[in-house]
Amino acid sequence: MSDEASLRRAVVETAQAMSAKGLSPQRSGNVSVRIGDSILVTPTGLPYADYQPADMVKMSMDGVIAEDQKKPSSEAPFHLAIYNAFPDAKAIVHCHSMAATALACARMDIPAFHYMVAVAGGKKIPLADYATFGTDELATSAVASLSGGYKACLLANHGQIAFAGNLGKALELAGEVETLARQYIDVLSLGGGHVLDDAEMDRVIARFKSYGKQA
Repeated sequence: MSDEASLRRAVVETAQAMSAKGLSPQRSGNVSVRIGDSILVTPTGLPYADYQPADMVKMSMDGVIAEDQKKPSSEAPFHLAIYNAFPDAKAIVHCHSMAATALACARMDIPAFHYMVAVAGGKKIPLADYATFGTDELATSAVASLSGGYKACLLANHGQIAFAGNLGKALELAGEVETLARQYIDVLSLGGGHVLDDAEMDRVIARFKSYGKQA
């Protein structure tokens, strides 16, 4: 899927699916996709149900917006920062899913209590330092947290970010992060769990290179 019309529809569908799955209450969260040397990002202030493909905002990688477009999401700065920092980022989902946000507000990352934590690319799901929403400082914090091979992170007192090679995979990863966050909260309620050691997570990460792929 490379033509702009198809990508605009796909961003709308991904954002609406994110909301329908309960990952982003009300109007919170945002979605974007890379298109050439630009991105398409959801607009600010519109209910997901009202989105139309023409409402998606096209921005250059340095943040320039063409005339006669809607105002982009306030979080466009961290979308641009992630695309500029990580060439394998082709699509981004940011949401305020309940469990992930609860951990983020407690300023807790998600350790390797379960091997599936490796789905985000490493031995934990890291926590980005707090910064005011929509700022360059938050963009810098998110990029720093994702550095080292991570494809998802929590944002302190905010929510979560997930990126992937396409919109479907980014949305799926955001859902995985939320599932892991819910499970980890349950484990904590039982008094805490056993965190897998680095050697085991190295083995898991190696196996994940072929995880879910058909021969």
